[in-house]
Amino acid sequence: MLGAPYVARLLGGTLTGRLPNAMAPIGILLWITGSGGTIAFGGLLAALYGLASALSQPVKGLLMDRRGQRAVHLPAAVLNSALLIALPAAGPHGGTAVTATLAIAAGLTAPPLEAGLRALWPSVLPEHRLRHAALALDTGTQGLLHILGPVLVAALATAYSPALALATTAALGLAGTLVVATTPPSRRWRPRPQSEDGAARRLSSGPLVALFVALLGVGFALGALTVWAVSMARIHHTDILSGLLPAAFSSGSFLGGLVYGRRTWPASTSHQLRLGSAAFLAGWLPLLALPGPHAATATVMLPGAFLTVLVATAYVTTDVLAPAHRTSEAYAWLILSIGVGQAVGTALAGRLAEHELFLPALPAAGALFTLAVLSVARPGHIPRPVGRHRRRRT
Repeated sequence: MLGAPYVARLLGGTLTGRLPNAMAPIGILLWITGSGGTIAFGGLLAALYGLASALSQPVKGLLMDRRGQRAVHLPAAVLNSALLIALPAAGPHGGTAVTATLAIAAGLTAPPLEAGLRALWPSVLPEHRLRHAALALDTGTQGLLHILGPVLVAALATAYSPALALATTAALGLAGTLVVATTPPSRRWRPRPQSEDGAARRLSSGPLVALFVALLGVGFALGALTVWAVSMARIHHTDILSGLLPAAFSSGSFLGGLVYGRRTWPASTSHQLRLGSAAFLAGWLPLLALPGPHAATATVMLPGAFLTVLVATAYVTTDVLAPAHRTSEAYAWLILSIGVGQAVGTALAGRLAEHELFLPALPAAGALFTLAVLSVARPGHIPRPVGRHRRRRT
């Protein structure tokens, strides 16, 4: 799969261009605190950046479906990079309102590389087996961004300055986006024109909306995991646990992607969604026994391994259910669903941080919500249609 034309370039460019998603919030927080600001204000700006980036995904996906990828990626990357560099430059001269405005604007202009890459796979890899492997690897490597990104920005801020860390973040985002936008598949990509088949399906269809609602639970579990890791570090007086536990979860996701992508699976997408969500829930249940640091680090890899199965199958289901001329927008709504759920999970877990017995149950609660919605709605339980991205089995 990696030897197919443009695949390694698209994967590498997208991962590099998406590093700011993991680096910018930490970089903004470190810059605020390093400039004498409070952690509360820095955290607020970091949250505003992430929320603006998530909420703007569907708009950017719609623009890609109408104007093409290059017309969206390049202006967004230039603006995002310029705004990240402008933050520390404008800091000494602007007040909190100016700083908040710059952070929000930077989040709004983050390039929609993830949705764009998912839309490219069918044209780059027409063979279903290779496309399945690419989607699994793409999904599994997302967690690595949240391991490498914070470490890199923290190292730069410590060794040099937070301003340099933000400038590096801007440079990586621009460089990665340029790599993707200059590839022939991205330059040539256009959505399929609306047809009778496309008109018959809508983004507001019941099965597709149910899928997006179900993925709120996945995001909720991820958000609660972050707060639970900080709580574990505090309980056991081991600061490294706050980063080690999410890193173990992300490592499990990467390994799960490698295993899942090595072969195609005979079950329908609807069945795979339910199996993946059930395994995702089962992986969180051992945490209810309040394991110690070592056991928790090993255990948390289990739900991470099944996260890739669940999210990759959700993308395949979205491709089947969404109108072919609005695939980028549909992928963007999927990303938004997970992002909103993550914000809610983080916020609720933060409110319950003093109730240490409840925190390990929150990720499982999110996974249970996902399984319940998927079991009732069964999105993807329809005949597979034939379209630009699909082939009828013979």
